[in-house]
Amino acid sequence: MRYSVRQTTHYAYDEAVPFSRHIIRMEPGSRAGQDVLAHRLMIEPSPNERTEDRDFFGNRVTRIAIDSPHDRLSVTVEADILLQSAILPAPHQTAAWEMIASHALTEPAIGADAPGQYLFPSRMVPIDPAITAYATISFPPGRPVLEAACDLNQRIKADFIYDTTATAVDTDPAHAFAMRRGVCQDFAHIMIAGLRGLGLPAAYVSGWLRTVPPEGEMRLEGADATHAWVSVWCGRDGWIGLDPTNGILAAMDHIVLAMGRDYADVAPLDGIIWSGSGHSLHVAVDVVPIMELPTDA
Repeated sequence: MRYSVRQTTHYAYDEAVPFSRHIIRMEPGSRAGQDVLAHRLMIEPSPNERTEDRDFFGNRVTRIAIDSPHDRLSVTVEADILLQSAILPAPHQTAAWEMIASHALTEPAIGADAPGQYLFPSRMVPIDPAITAYATISFPPGRPVLEAACDLNQRIKADFIYDTTATAVDTDPAHAFAMRRGVCQDFAHIMIAGLRGLGLPAAYVSGWLRTVPPEGEMRLEGADATHAWVSVWCGRDGWIGLDPTNGILAAMDHIVLAMGRDYADVAPLDGIIWSGSGHSLHVAVDVVPIMELPTDA
């Protein structure tokens, strides 16, 4: 499947900001099963300083500084992306989850994809006993890891209510878990906390969902903005994405923007502004299928 993606993020400040500095993570990169054919990042007002590189996790990062007064900031990304379908293992044929947990502790790799990077508490995802207990229900002794993770994924979908008013960007997983409400960021953090509580590596993935569902299918939650889901390490079967907001595997409707330990590693726009006034934020996302590849592609 080939997609054309456009995301516009617009901040309007109540008063002119004399200086700002930002870290932007809004450009997708090529990775297994995903080729970025073209992309561009447009920023208004034009920054006085701009540098581009990649972070530890391989995500594209743009650093900017604007040192003239401005009452708005608009960041637009456009990308042409080609997705190839992955051949996933049958969930019941993956290794027992205890074996994966044991292997993760002895895996010698230390790179961005190494399971050890995603085993332990991170800035926004502490280990929480209540969430671990909730996850344990899906992980009886000897159960295949992907089968168990899919069960947890579907339980979160069934047990939690998608509510854009219930949480904020800095809501901790324990609070969202207690309310059984939140958005995709919350559900991903809750699932990650549960998996890590069991000793299983789990990563946070940000990206986009296609906005127009196939005829006769329900529209997916979270399709009007950047989305978030989870990638769980399954040993020799690698990293496999699961979307607890929708209770499905991440597949051809999911376009990866960035990956990290939690939202803090992939926040689309970080930084500082020299101002005491407030601001409003508007985000618009369009994900348009350009063409669908033949099934044998």
